[in-house]
Amino acid sequence: MSRRTQKLIIIVSVLAVILLFSFFLKDILVPYIGLEIKNDTAGATELLRDKGVLGFLTVVFVEALQMVVVFIPAEFIQISSGLSYPFWLAVLLCDLGVCLGATLIYLLVRLFSFNTNAYDKNRDLIDRLAAGGKKERSVVLLLYFLFIMPLIPFGAICYYASGKKLRYAPYIRTVATGVIPSIVTSNLMGAAGKFFIRNELPLPVLILIIVLLGGLLFLALFLFLDKVYFKENDGTPDSVIYGAFFKLVGLLRGKKQRLHLDNAAMDEVEKPYVLLCNHASFYDFYYVHKLIRGDRAALVVNKHIVDKPILGKLSKKMGLIPKKLFNPDMASTVGMLRAVKAGYPLYIFPEARLSITGVNYPIIEKSGGFCKKLGVDVVLARIDGAYQANPKWRKRFYKSDIRVSVRRVIKKDELNGMTAEELDRVIEDAIRFDDNASPINSYRKKDMAKGLESIIYRCPDCGALYSTSTRGNTLCCSACGAEYHMEPDMTLTSPAGGRTTVNELYSRIAAMERAELHKLCLEAPVHTVIFSDGKPRKRRERGFCRLTGEGFFYRSENEEFAIALDKLPALPFSVDTEFELYRGGDLYYFYPDETKRQVTRWALIVDLFKEEHDGKQNR
Repeated sequence: MSRRTQKLIIIVSVLAVILLFSFFLKDILVPYIGLEIKNDTAGATELLRDKGVLGFLTVVFVEALQMVVVFIPAEFIQISSGLSYPFWLAVLLCDLGVCLGATLIYLLVRLFSFNTNAYDKNRDLIDRLAAGGKKERSVVLLLYFLFIMPLIPFGAICYYASGKKLRYAPYIRTVATGVIPSIVTSNLMGAAGKFFIRNELPLPVLILIIVLLGGLLFLALFLFLDKVYFKENDGTPDSVIYGAFFKLVGLLRGKKQRLHLDNAAMDEVEKPYVLLCNHASFYDFYYVHKLIRGDRAALVVNKHIVDKPILGKLSKKMGLIPKKLFNPDMASTVGMLRAVKAGYPLYIFPEARLSITGVNYPIIEKSGGFCKKLGVDVVLARIDGAYQANPKWRKRFYKSDIRVSVRRVIKKDELNGMTAEELDRVIEDAIRFDDNASPINSYRKKDMAKGLESIIYRCPDCGALYSTSTRGNTLCCSACGAEYHMEPDMTLTSPAGGRTTVNELYSRIAAMERAELHKLCLEAPVHTVIFSDGKPRKRRERGFCRLTGEGFFYRSENEEFAIALDKLPALPFSVDTEFELYRGGDLYYFYPDETKRQVTRWALIVDLFKEEHDGKQNR
């Protein structure tokens, strides 16, 4: 069949759907609702009786033709029929319409090799879902799965099934039964609307009913996927939870960022591979997921996330690999090796910490030797603009341009000719970024500097501790009166009139701390929360922390310990909240009782001691 003929069939079908639905709307639905509002039950019944078979056929034909067209949602006629007819009749009419439409598609595909652009737009998604299970699935079981999968039109599924070697009888039987959950849900929504009109229920109650019905359908979908279709993928990136998680994140982030991907180099990458990237913001995992074109890759994450009760269970089902930050962890190494051996790509943020100033943290745990051991292609990527969109110190997320690019691909043959040290240098060079030096976003906001005092905790001019505060777009010092105004590109105008950056201010503070490093003695009473390996419950206690040139010290009523500085590579922290460290199988979260932003200072001091230690080692 020619493309012109195919387009003509689609155009005629669209016009027919519009005309039939307009008739149903004008002559049945609107008058029927009007009579329901007046509580004229007898009149409403008489209206439907007068329309009789004509009304029934309209529902059937609209449902059938919208399947041929694909891109017209079926919910319009399904909800409308639920409003107009008894529930059982509405479901029957819609199911008959689906069967008629499925039959038309079957004949068009089998006899005339008919196809539509609307189906082509859904083909990739259907093909990915069809290949989602590790075991080969029967077409019938796949169709049941697709029919309860949200966002895939019935017509697209039928076009797919009609192209398979499936006899008409099992085909139409599967269609007729597979669409029932969705039809029932849509018609129940219509029935709920009719009940709302008759009984004058509050609108929030109607909305709650509709949300609950949608939730029940989603629950049925989840149970089917989790227990039947993808059961063997549980605990891997092929799991249902993995796909659903990234879909959800995409919905949350889709309107908040303009993602620009430079990933043509991925064409030459052979799976499995390992990808390393800078860590500019919390949502970097999502940006990398888009960069690698949605590959089901294993992600290395902070072990504490995996240990949380609900998140832990979901993370385990997704096949995430837990890693103790800055702590020897054979379990994570084994997990990564297993993931690559199973054929899954692997992506890692080697800095293991979110940037706080828009530039890279030093890579403490080098990756070169491990990449060589894996013996797979290495992809080096970089994210630009994400720090500006949502820096660690600001709670608000600004709509931004975010660029994610593949900087270099090192094929495994090339990898063999490099030493681990050479590879480490290449990795550091490729993922190096500076959102301060080359900002790609410009904002017109009134609160751009809000939260910056948590990072610039000390005045860069006079050195006064905890004297900084923010007002709108201005960072102020209460001790000397210095003011830094944040410009639309997130650079700052200094008191002297020049331009500076958050990173330069932080570096000036670091220089002040470095000059006093061996005179320092940080002390803080804390509320401590302790998570232990293999124990579901956390422990709480009061304690006291101290940090000097001799080490980190902690004491409480229950315990007392010290950690030498050469055994403390970094001190991860949450802004204005806590700093943390591992000791054996225990993870300690320390919440200062006073001056919450001091956690930034504790982390910086440990970084400076680490810098000094590494300098001595390299002499």
